Amino acid sequence: MTTSANHSWTPAGQGRPEQHDPNPSTMAIATGLQLPAGFSAVAEDADLGPSISLGMAKVEKVLREAIAHSDPLADATSRHLVEAGGKRIRPLLALLAAHLGDPERKEVVQAAVVVELTHLATLYHDDVMDSAPFRRGAPTAHEVWGNTVAILTGDLIFARASILVSQLGGRALEIQARTFERLCLGQLHETVGPREDEDPVEHYLSVIADKTASLVAASGQLGAIFAGVPEELQNVMLEYGEKVGVAFQLADDVIDVTGMKKVSGKSPGTDLREGIPTLPVLLLRKAAAAGDADASAVLALVDGDLSSDEALAEAVAALREHPVTVESWAVAREWSDSAITALAPMPEGIVKSALMSFAEAVVSRDV
Repeated sequence: MTTSANHSWTPAGQGRPEQHDPNPSTMAIATGLQLPAGFSAVAEDADLGPSISLGMAKVEKVLREAIAHSDPLADATSRHLVEAGGKRIRPLLALLAAHLGDPERKEVVQAAVVVELTHLATLYHDDVMDSAPFRRGAPTAHEVWGNTVAILTGDLIFARASILVSQLGGRALEIQARTFERLCLGQLHETVGPREDEDPVEHYLSVIADKTASLVAASGQLGAIFAGVPEELQNVMLEYGEKVGVAFQLADDVIDVTGMKKVSGKSPGTDLREGIPTLPVLLLRKAAAAGDADASAVLALVDGDLSSDEALAEAVAALREHPVTVESWAVAREWSDSAITALAPMPEGIVKSALMSFAEAVVSRDV
């Protein structure tokens, strides 16, 4: 899809002829869409599985239309991360929540695209902030085009998300705005670190709640809202998303020091090398401060020069073997269990089963 000479963009069906939809099932195959392992219950259901796959194909189509641009540079930079792939967990949660009501409402797909666009926009910014060289196995945008272009691309993608969400009405716009506020505050607080009177672990948990969980929560909430789901269940999805989002990020951070690269796609030690505080390191510092000699020895490696792969591998191995890693997994499981508990008011069925399976999978790391 191309845009007009002044680079304005209008979604299909909003004042311009809608492009012909390709067969969604064929599109799903062509774009390589598949449900994460944590949603195996969805894939195995004869009715829900095809419906979710069809919905995700529609999301992928609208997503690619939304980031397309007539300006060659803007088009290339905006497509960069979309074409690198991704699990699309946030739109998947939106579609799944919609099956508690009427999933065929067109606004559901639009809401699912909004949350994925917002997520993509934050990735461009995060990679600049973290000086990350790779994302989803490809060089990050700032490595290819520089920091300024990467930041502006993130802004451009968020602008496209804002156009879509504005058409969904005031409530959706407020949810999006408040979520974006939390995303920014989470990044700000991570950047400046905890206050002198603030517990580092509590600060870390609040950061990941804002940076990760807020958008996961909004995904399920928006999917439920636009499917006409009763407010009680909208609130269930909001609480579940917040808690499972924290569990997801906790697990992701522990993976960084346990070397589960094949599953996560994340190179072990990335956060250590970048000096990003994660729960295992925070607990290690706490143990060292309490007089744990083993923790102090591991901390010396973690705080040392990790520029070489050998030094990084040694630090990763040492941290992986220390009890703080097991303790960190336990904290992640607590959040996962709490997310499952939040689902108690939800009626029994395939949607509830899928959400429970996903919460379990994030801490067994099948997603």
